[in-house]
Amino acid sequence: MSLARIIGLTSLAMVAFAGNSLLCRQALKHTAIDPASFTVIRLVSGALILWLLARMKQSGSTGKGSWPSAFALFVYAAGFSFAYISLTAGSGALLLFGAVQVTMIGHGLWKGERLRALQTLGVLLALGGLVGLLLPGLSAPPLTGAALMIAAGVAWGIYSLRGKGAGDPTRVTAGNFMRAVPITIILSLLMLDFASVDSAGFYYAVASGGLASGLGYAIWYTVLPALRNTSAATVQLSVPVIAALGGIAFLGEPITLRLVLASVAILGGIALVIVQKR
Repeated sequence: MSLARIIGLTSLAMVAFAGNSLLCRQALKHTAIDPASFTVIRLVSGALILWLLARMKQSGSTGKGSWPSAFALFVYAAGFSFAYISLTAGSGALLLFGAVQVTMIGHGLWKGERLRALQTLGVLLALGGLVGLLLPGLSAPPLTGAALMIAAGVAWGIYSLRGKGAGDPTRVTAGNFMRAVPITIILSLLMLDFASVDSAGFYYAVASGGLASGLGYAIWYTVLPALRNTSAATVQLSVPVIAALGGIAFLGEPITLRLVLASVAILGGIALVIVQKR
């Protein structure tokens, strides 16, 4: 895979993940949908889109997903939705992507990967920018919400790692989404007394599942084999920045000097890691 294609697909996947975060925040904050219903609609929509994409693939493609990966997907999706009941957007993003980063870099180091000097500098620069963007002025997050978001981040990291070499990315992701649906339906039935769905929340959940999640994951697993674990972990730190910029553009959130400086630090650090990898 060429460097230009790696950069293009990685950027598109990160924009999709950021869009998913914005859709989830908007739905849970401004509509009547409950987190369990949002999760099941999101996963059903993602499964449908991915099944259609898999049907369009060449018949020689292999891969069908697995129950362990489906469970990791469920833990991520459910933990993400329920955590945002109590967490602020900033603290939630920090906990989520911090957990993803620790999981994937830790796995890479455990497998024998070593960071070069400039890669280490890039990781530190990106982490410093993320902390500078999200920590100042934030109160301590609620314990339950923080634990749920950390679990979601660890699950996302595991899910990403399991996607390497598992076969055709679209078929594998479709299989994982389909397997995650019955698990999520069980959760929805357990939370039936708290169920609430309105039209706006439903459409946000469909967009989150079909577009930002389903297509986003398919793109991400296409490019993931070309990235080292440390690079894949670090590049995902751009998602909170993209989400913040999306909030400015679409939700009317103000732009600040701190946001600009943190964006430069995070994206510059990611660039160092990727360039050194190549």
